[in-house]
Amino acid sequence: MTSPESPSRIDLSPYDAVVLVSFGGPEAAEEVVPFLENVTRGRGIPRERLVEVGEHYFGFGGRSPINDQCRALLAALRTGLAERGCSVPVYWGNRNWHPFLADTLAEIVADGHHRVLALTTSAYPSYSSCRQYRENLYDAVRNGTAGDLDVAVDRIRQYATHPGFVAASVDATTEALDRLDASAGVGPVRLVFVTHSIPTAMSDTSGPGDGGYLEWHQTVARAVAGEVGARRGTTYDHDLVFCSRSGPPSQPWLEPDVNDHLRGLAAAGAGGAVLVPIGFVSDHMEVVYDLDTEAVATAAEIGLPVARAATAGTHPAFVGALLDLLAERAAVARDEDVTPAAVPGGPVGRYVCPADCCPNLRDPARPALCQTAAHAAV
Repeated sequence: MTSPESPSRIDLSPYDAVVLVSFGGPEAAEEVVPFLENVTRGRGIPRERLVEVGEHYFGFGGRSPINDQCRALLAALRTGLAERGCSVPVYWGNRNWHPFLADTLAEIVADGHHRVLALTTSAYPSYSSCRQYRENLYDAVRNGTAGDLDVAVDRIRQYATHPGFVAASVDATTEALDRLDASAGVGPVRLVFVTHSIPTAMSDTSGPGDGGYLEWHQTVARAVAGEVGARRGTTYDHDLVFCSRSGPPSQPWLEPDVNDHLRGLAAAGAGGAVLVPIGFVSDHMEVVYDLDTEAVATAAEIGLPVARAATAGTHPAFVGALLDLLAERAAVARDEDVTPAAVPGGPVGRYVCPADCCPNLRDPARPALCQTAAHAAV
């Protein structure tokens, strides 16, 4: 019998395997440019430009932190499932580097599994953070020239508004504020929520409904700021800013840039800022370079005290949320009634998307899994 203190058991039927799907990253200097070629394939970017972009990775020995973060999350998920009485195996596949998603799905089928539940390390809706993952899943299932794999793949919904994801950020922001207190100036401390910039056209067409990318981030920022303020007995003004713009100057991307925003805060007399990377579930290169390196250098240059809050990583509340999301999706597959968890007033992601959700603006006809119309889930 399960004791009141024990976590509830998880039933993932009808799924017989789980796959953690991530972006991928190089783990040695010689892998950086081939990795970037995979990321930018079809865009006609010259190799010399990729070498320039790769300087971010070369500064860290050519090793992205994302794969080690995935290994830690993979271990936490396996442990969490075992603790909750579930023996369904958890695999890991990347979109852009080893272990490649197509190889992982082929391994899953070779191991005798044919109904798979995908969990992505991207928490928000947009083309690049949702549909593109589904396109890569489609490609992996189709298995190139080797023919279709005998596997059906579903996915959990987008989950940034889940209370567990928010709780991890609340703890991290509170801890960062505690570190900042000793060095902050006389002005108010600002919470600066940071996410990856994307083209405004992509943001405007992100679902569910238009503008979902911004709406979700704004919801999470409000929820974190509110809970942090309640915990510390004060009110914090906050902003949503962006990092990692990579498009041509002629193409509008979401702004303001985090560095420009920090300069504005200093000019306005802010006493300090906490950088809260709510757009990332772990310390991607965009976090360790764009924030820990570039933004921290900007803050030092202008004399603005800053602290960076941790990403969700393997925070127990976040791992617990992912386990609950797996169980929720399995219940939906069994036609059971579920009440999706979200912060008050927060949007809830879709289990299956319409064909026009978060459209591929470069190639609108490109097929994707987990959608309702043409090229739907196999």
